[in-house]
Order: sequence, then structure tokens, then C-alpha cells
Amino acid sequence: MPTTFQEIPRKRPSTPLLDRAVTPAGLRRLGEAELETLADELRLELLYTVGQTGGHFGAGLGVIELTIALHYVFDTPDDRLVWDVGHQAYPHKILTGRREQMGTLRQKDGIAAFPRRAESEYDTFGVGHSSTSISAALGMAIAARLQGSDRKAIAVIGDGALTAGMAFEALNHAPEVDANMLVILNDNDMSISRNVGGLSNYLAKILSSRTYASMREGSKKVLSRLPGAWEIARRTEEYAKGMLVPGTLFEELGWNYIGPIDGHDLPTLIATLRNMRDLKGPQFLHIVTKKGKGFAPAEVDPIGYHAITKLEPLDAPAVAPKKASGPKYSGVFGEWLCDMATADSRLVGITPAMKEGSDLVAFSERFPLRYFDVAIAEQHAVTLAAGMACEGAKPVVAIYSTFLQRGYDQLVHDVAVQNLDVLFAIDRAGLVGEDGRPTPAALTSLTCAVFPACW
Repeated sequence: MPTTFQEIPRKRPSTPLLDRAVTPAGLRRLGEAELETLADELRLELLYTVGQTGGHFGAGLGVIELTIALHYVFDTPDDRLVWDVGHQAYPHKILTGRREQMGTLRQKDGIAAFPRRAESEYDTFGVGHSSTSISAALGMAIAARLQGSDRKAIAVIGDGALTAGMAFEALNHAPEVDANMLVILNDNDMSISRNVGGLSNYLAKILSSRTYASMREGSKKVLSRLPGAWEIARRTEEYAKGMLVPGTLFEELGWNYIGPIDGHDLPTLIATLRNMRDLKGPQFLHIVTKKGKGFAPAEVDPIGYHAITKLEPLDAPAVAPKKASGPKYSGVFGEWLCDMATADSRLVGITPAMKEGSDLVAFSERFPLRYFDVAIAEQHAVTLAAGMACEGAKPVVAIYSTFLQRGYDQLVHDVAVQNLDVLFAIDRAGLVGEDGRPTPAALTSLTCAVFPACW
């Protein structure tokens, strides 16, 4: 299992195995027995690198083993690997020829903080917003079929990103076209199931094996000749799996569900991925990981260590901390929201999974029945507010400028055209250089231009 580190190294660590695995081709020349040591070295390298530049942190630590296993089992870049969101892509960048460029992360003319097609052939799809990976990988799988290619398409999506409607649209479509693709659910909050352990890992190996798959297909051919027999057998198998694994939803949609398995258990990961690599049709692997895995402070505080600023050198002269020029926008907003909620019982607060970022913590604690976190579902957040406004509520949607792009259609048609009383608190507009993403400053004017002050 992974070594747990207590602090971020100030000097570049010794990494003899990682030095040999600067590309996936080099990684695949290592023996399986060496991979757990490689995982420790990659984790140390990530700690060191992000300590120098700052950046997203916890998510990458949580997918060290998965990243190694994927590049070890699949023939990347010919096989298409799509990372959802991109916060977890730093280990992927280190293993795909960009280790020496990691020091330029979040700097002018440096490498991107997210997968970027123009940067590397290993970055198969540019990401920033969440929940796009399954649709993109499905498109790649369909294109491969049309081109007569047997290359694989793999999407890695987190349990948070899976809440968005776009992800379910793709999950629903893939079985309809019988796409040969693999979706890996990286469940780092145990939000779907806690059923992880030896029995679950063992079942995953059995259910993903070629022997089981061939027996299943052979039985299907025989039973299909008997009226109703295959349907009875399919239901029996489904219910038996449902008693042991939480994949009933995905099975009902038409996916072959495997898991959940321990996402930090490299031997099990590699064995399961090898078994699933050549299975036909839509395949779904559920792994459970720990955000910040291997770095003790991040394991304790995964939200606080989601991203960090760079460390100052040990010999840097002491500098007095800058005094805040004034309260932060989000802090002022959070206080205002609580004050207004106290004065008006109709006020409700809505956020698409950004309680801390939009400073709704105090509001959620003081007014839990009027606080709604809809997860990563910006479109739903906007129309939910519209529905509330129809019935006389006073909804306030706290949302980042760049995320509101996803709900723009709903903003126009469901709120503005109907002249509904919805207030948008739009945060973080402008250019965010270190984060690698421009955000449209024009959106900050929406509150004034589209929705006159109604308070």
C-alpha cells in the first residue's frame, strides 16, 4: 500500500524508477513488482513539484495508482484516455514526457494546468468544466469503429462530476450504440458505496475475467433459443450482483458494472483493467480512492488541500504578511446572505457544489432548510431557482462566472424570458492566469443588465 508522507519535500527527491518511466513506453518496461515503489516515487515527485509551483493537489495524489495502472495496461497514446475536469491530471503529465516542464505550471508560457490537446498527444481531450469525459470517449469509440480500428477509449470521471446531467446523457447513449468503451468512476468520497474490501476485490476479478465473460455469452446463445429463459437468467444474475455490489443503476442502463475495488491496490487494479481491456460493449469500473492519499495533512483536510500555493524557499528572507486591503467579495456576500435570510423568510440559497468557494458555509449552518447544494449541475441550479421564484420564493444562485456558462440557456429561457425574480451572485470573473482558465468578465454585468436589483 502507498507510503504516507508527512511533509512536502523542499529538494527534488531521488526517484530512480521514475527516472526510467518518463514516458508510458518506459513505464511499461518496468516489472509489476516495481510499480508500488514507482507509485511512492511519483507521489513524492508530485508533492515536490506542486510545492514549487502551487496548484491542484489532492485529486492528483488520489489517482497515482490509477494513472500508473492505466498507462501500464493500455497502449497510450494510441488508446484514448480522457480525464474528466483535469484536476487529477498532474501525475498523467509527469508520466507522459512532461516531468521536466512541471516547474512551468501556472506560469506564463508554461504547460497548462489541465489536459490540452495542443500540448501533448497523450492529452486526447481538452477539459476544464466537469462531466464531459464520457461523451468525449463515446465519440472516440464510435469513430474508432467507423475507422475499423481496435483502439480503446477510456473515460475517468469522479463521483462529483457524475452528478451532472451531461454524464447521464452519455451513460444512456453508449449502450444504445453498443460502444466498446470503458468508464472508470473514481469515487473519492464514498458517495455511492462503502462496499470495498477483500470480497469486493475478489468479485471484481471474477466478474471482469474472460472466462466469466465467455461463459456468460455462451449461456446467452443457448438460453436465447428458449422463450423467456435468457431474460430470467439475466435478471437472476443482475439481482445476485446487486446484492453484493452497488451497480444496479449502471446495469439497468446497459453497462457491465465491475466493482467497487480499492483504487490504491495496484495489483488488483492492473489485473482488473487487463481483464476488462478486451471486453466488448460498454464497461464500467467503480474504484474507491482517497483524495490526498499518501500525504497525511491532505488526507485529514481534503478540502483545504484541494489546491495549494507554492512554498517559499527555506533561505528566503522573512517577509511580513500582507495586510488584507479589505474583506473578500465572497465573505461580504456570505454575511449579506445571512442578514437577508434573517430579514426575509422567503430567501433561499442555491449553489452547484461550491459551498466553501462561494462562502455559503455560515448560511448552510444557520438556515439548513433553505440551503440547496445541487452538486455539479449548473443547468439544474438555474431552473430550480426559476421554479422556486414561480411560487414566491426569493432564490439566490451563488455561482462562479465560468460555471454559469453551462446554465446560460436556462438563464435566458427559464429566468429572463419569464421575468422571474432570481438573483445571481456571480463570482470570479476576469482572467485567472495561474489557474490556466480565462473566465468571461462580461458575465459579471448580468446581475445589473438582466436582473434589476430586487432587494
